[in-house]
Amino acid sequence: MDFPSEIIIVPILFIALPWLIMHYITKWKTAGTITNDDEQLLDELYHLAKRLDDRMDTVERLVASDNPDYRPAKLMHDRDVDNQQLRELDRLIAEKKGPQ
Repeated sequence: MDFPSEIIIVPILFIALPWLIMHYITKWKTAGTITNDDEQLLDELYHLAKRLDDRMDTVERLVASDNPDYRPAKLMHDRDVDNQQLRELDRLIAEKKGPQ
């Protein structure tokens, strides 16, 4: 009694091979995107960075009030040139979130 090879070859060609191809196409498409968890983490990190920046501004203001010659080395929060990128980032985040 000879085992017919068509019983194995036909399911492999019409089921396993298309499934394998579609599986890896899906993996390739999702590999370049940010997941919801990644987006939430980035949002939390952004808000943490904003809070830390506010704290640094407070510390620098306190140091500047004690020492009039003090000039901070970082970007200044009240200069329009320094805040241009931050405003652009805020706008992009607001667009991504949409109306709330």
